[in-house]
Amino acid sequence: MRTDSLYSTARIINSNISALNFNQTVSVIEDWIVGKESRYVCICNTHSLVTASNDAQLAEVLETADLCTPDGMPLVWALKMYGFTEQDRVDGPNLMLRLCEEARRKKYKIFLYGGKEETLEKLVHSLNRDYQGADIVGSYSPPFRELTEEEHQQVTGMINDSGAELVFVSLGCPKQEIWMYNSRSQINGVMIGVGAAFDFISGTIKRSPVFFQKSGLEWLYRLGSDPKRLWKRYAYNNPVYIYRFLKTFRKNKKSSAIANKSLERGFF
Repeated sequence: MRTDSLYSTARIINSNISALNFNQTVSVIEDWIVGKESRYVCICNTHSLVTASNDAQLAEVLETADLCTPDGMPLVWALKMYGFTEQDRVDGPNLMLRLCEEARRKKYKIFLYGGKEETLEKLVHSLNRDYQGADIVGSYSPPFRELTEEEHQQVTGMINDSGAELVFVSLGCPKQEIWMYNSRSQINGVMIGVGAAFDFISGTIKRSPVFFQKSGLEWLYRLGSDPKRLWKRYAYNNPVYIYRFLKTFRKNKKSSAIANKSLERGFF
């Protein structure tokens, strides 16, 4: 996350994660919307941070982001260990739903980028049903390949022409983060990479029960639901995250404390 941020952060492994609780994060995003600012938000979990520690491009993307929120419970626990005792989880699906409710009440314009066509159709139906009056000004399902420069310009033009103020991006990590980074000076709105939120909210994929989400075991539920695809990720990711976090904890805690010393806690 940007080192010139006005908000407290903590460095976890090699990435700066915002120490804002859920409501504070919503408030910051709404301030950007009202101010007509072009921003992007990365929703981070252990997979994001381990990948960024291996990939210089993703590391740069996270460093440049306006906010990197703690999605996974291990990141929330890490922030608590740094002294941010009131930290809670700021995950993609719940953040998207809360912002859709705010958009319904305050007339923010929403664009949905990512997912399959059938998923988008179900998602639009679900949002129109649950947030009647929400202004969904467009949606787009991109091809499963990198866009050409011409296609990228066409897509960003389409989003801007729609008047969207909130752009939810669901492409998976690290594709969605890289897309937002590449679009950061072109999209006239706030982009938020919400991961699998489109699938969860549309009902295409069932999300884990709240117990698994709050206990830090959502990965276990997802592994049981799709073991063939996910077992390699978790077999590598989980132990590597623990090792690298413990290896860097003391140094990062000290540097984070120094970086945040000039910021007033309780900014809100």
